[in-house]
Amino acid sequence: MNVLLLGSGGREHALAWKIAASPLLTRLYASPGNPGIGSVAELVKLDIADHSAVAAFCREKKVDLVVVGPEGPLVAGIADDLRAWGIRVFGPSKAAARLEGSKGFTKDLCAKFNIPTAAYGRFSDLASAKAYVEKTGAPIVIKADGLAAGKGVTIAMTLEEALAALEACFEGAFGVAGAEVVVEEYLTGEEASFFCLCDGATALPFGTAQDHKRVGDGDIGPNTGGMGAYSPAPVMTPEMTERTMREIIEPTMRGMANIGAPFAGILFAGLMITDQGPKLIEYNTRFGDPECQVLMMRLKDDLLVLLNAAVDGQLAHMSARWSDEAALTVVMAARGYPGTPEKGSVIRGLEQAGGEGVEIFHAGTAING
Repeated sequence: MNVLLLGSGGREHALAWKIAASPLLTRLYASPGNPGIGSVAELVKLDIADHSAVAAFCREKKVDLVVVGPEGPLVAGIADDLRAWGIRVFGPSKAAARLEGSKGFTKDLCAKFNIPTAAYGRFSDLASAKAYVEKTGAPIVIKADGLAAGKGVTIAMTLEEALAALEACFEGAFGVAGAEVVVEEYLTGEEASFFCLCDGATALPFGTAQDHKRVGDGDIGPNTGGMGAYSPAPVMTPEMTERTMREIIEPTMRGMANIGAPFAGILFAGLMITDQGPKLIEYNTRFGDPECQVLMMRLKDDLLVLLNAAVDGQLAHMSARWSDEAALTVVMAARGYPGTPEKGSVIRGLEQAGGEGVEIFHAGTAING
């Protein structure tokens, strides 16, 4: 098989590494990729926003499967366009990707299909949102409705903080993503990441992880995209996994099919495990980063076989096997991250670091010379 992988992060490097190990693979292309991905794939320059150009490349290179890594192209409808041109794609349709692209859409789906989540309100004007927050009080959570590169959520511990977050959204801090706001109840408990491989009808549990977002040692400082993760998540016991499937994932799959947007791809549920059980914080419609890295280290099966089964609607006949060992990833970030990171610092010692059972996954790297 010829495969095209879209994306450039550590998540995509982990996917490329796992896909490259498949006996089914003939050739792996990646765009834009990174130097680490370039060690296992042929890097190609494509404008991913130009869906017809991606399709033309697929036809020219006889690509059998496109794997979409990041959420942006999915929310923009790349999967729909490529499928319309007869190209097989792993990733949800534009309509199904609303589970990540619109927090308000997901909250309304939860309300309609009785999926446990935090109490909420949706607002498209500042005055109404402020009135709701002042009535509810703090702590409270303010979320920009759309994609905001992971920066659109404020966990406000004071009323002043909540009102400032609302003003930032409606004053354009997140562009169109903040034109509508979701205000949520503040939940307490333990967070976990729960993944399912989906084919539109079947959801196959696909591992658990916990990521840690604060930039500083000791869980201090601003949030990031993730400074590290481990898998499995200890809080996701067999009982909690069964409850999550029954109370959250399966109703979501039925609900999406019910509204004419069956979900096929990777469904990533961000959960809060509360005293009452699992509650949905948010959905993502792609693998997590850095959670993907630890999942790929533990997956014992051929990833390409599983992706094909998801695309072809055959997951009811599949299972996924995982190593009993835990996997851990630690992110090495440039000084200044997540604010204004210093560029161009030299990374040394990668050969020595990559010992037995250790993989180095690249993101934001370049090779000199």
